[in-house]
Order: sequence, then structure tokens, then C-alpha cells
Amino acid sequence: MFLIIIGFLIIISSLAVPKTQEPIRKLSTGLRILGGVVLFLGIMLSCFVQVDAGHVGVKSLFGNVKNEVMRSGLNFKSPLVDVQELDIRTQTYTMSGVQDEGHRSGDDAIRVLTADGLEVTIDLSVLYRLVPESSPKLIREIGANYEDKIVRPITRTRIRDNAVYYEAVSLFSNKRDEFQQRIFKTIDDDFRKRGLMLENLLVRNITLPAPVKAAIERKIEAEQEAQKMQFVLQKEKQEAERKRVEAQGISDYQRIISESLTERQLQYEQIKAFKELAGSQNSKIIVMPNKGGNLLLNAQ
Repeated sequence: MFLIIIGFLIIISSLAVPKTQEPIRKLSTGLRILGGVVLFLGIMLSCFVQVDAGHVGVKSLFGNVKNEVMRSGLNFKSPLVDVQELDIRTQTYTMSGVQDEGHRSGDDAIRVLTADGLEVTIDLSVLYRLVPESSPKLIREIGANYEDKIVRPITRTRIRDNAVYYEAVSLFSNKRDEFQQRIFKTIDDDFRKRGLMLENLLVRNITLPAPVKAAIERKIEAEQEAQKMQFVLQKEKQEAERKRVEAQGISDYQRIISESLTERQLQYEQIKAFKELAGSQNSKIIVMPNKGGNLLLNAQ
């Protein structure tokens, strides 16, 4: 378009030059030729537009948005048509309470009220993309700034609308997946009506009020302590059972020995022990008790 304007200006300037003298007429002719060349190049260049990969082009003529969509690559168009490129790749919009983690600086987390009247803070990431066929409608009805006009307000509103059906502790623990699926469905329905497709919804973090969080931590500690005590009691029971089995074994051993040993066998074992002692290299006298009197063994 810029070259077209320059070409028109050159041609108009050549027409305004007086043609009274031959050099001036030649200059005017040269300007007209130059202007025609520039105008032709401008028209030719304005007839082609390149759309980058992962984008689509939306055509508009004097503010009237056309329904035709240009795909990636080199496209032919009228020189008077303007083309606006839109990204159709997956995009992520994050709302977080961490500094500079989300799309907006500062604390941008979503604060909601639960069924029990407590305020819960939610960090969320929205993964979505633009539907190519719906891009002209999106530009016509909403504009290119659809993140601030559609993605952000709809997401925050639907999360607040659905959080009132859950209690804070349930939302934090066993109802988290159910809550995520519920808000995904409602947000996806709203997005589709406006030419956007919701791919995924990531509940990054749910922060409970400080008193509730402290109460949950105390409950968890108490449960862990109870589990620890059960383990200790189980261990003590196992140790007591082991000692009982050991004592029973010793008792059975002693009973069997006492029943199997006779007086003659005991006397025989005693004589064997004294005999081994008498066989020692040290000189000694061993007195062995006997019913008929004491028996002396001299081991010299």
C-alpha cells in the first residue's frame, strides 16, 4: 500500500510540472514512468500476503470483515484488502498469586467463596486455542484482544459460580478433580460459542484460610501419631508373642530332658566329666561321691 501511494504522488507531481521547455517535458515524462513503475510494483506486492505457520489471516475491506480465512503460506488478495493474522496454536493464560508468574504482575489468583462461607484462593492455568473457521466471527464481534475480553472474565466467573457447591476442605482434598471437571465443562461451553476451544484446565494450587489449614495439619499429625502408636503396639504384641514361644520352647525342652534322664545316666555323665578333668596335665585329687563312700582319683 505504501508503494501505491508513492506511485500516485509521483504521477501527480509529474502532471503538475509545466511542459513549456523540452528538458522539463522529459523530466515530467520520466516522473510519470517512474510513478507508473512504483505504482505497478506496489499493486503487485499488495496482491500477495504471506501468513506464518500456526496462524490464519482474516480479511477486511474498509472495515467489513470477510468470512473467508487465509491459511498459512502465500495467499493472493485484492490490493485494497487488509489482512490481520491470528495465532491458532495452543495458548496458555495463567492466573497466579505468585509474583510475575501469571499474565498480570502481582497477585492475580482467583478468590472464591465456598459452600461453608470460607474464602479460598485458586491458582489456575487455561490452555486454549482459536478455532480457525471462527476467527472472522471473533474479530467481527470481539476483536483481537479476546484474552482480556473472553478468556479471563469467563474463567474467573465460572470458577466462582461453581465453587459455591463445595466446602473448602472438600475442594482442597477429595473433590478437587470433580471441581476441575465441572468448571472445565462450563468454561468449554462458553468458549465454543465465541470461537475458542478449551484444551485443558489446570488447577495449580488451592490455598485454604490459615485457621482451616492449621486445623487440617493438626488432624494429619494426630492421624500420623495414631498410626505410629498402632505400629508400636503391634510390634510389642509381636515381641511378647516371640518371648512366649521362646519360654514355651525352653519349658518343653526342660520337661523332655527331665523325663528322659535317669539316675544311672546322670551318674555316667558325671563320671565322664570327672574323667576328662582327671586327664588334665595339672596334678590334682578328685573326690567323687558314691553310695558306698567317696571315691578318690589321683591324677598325678
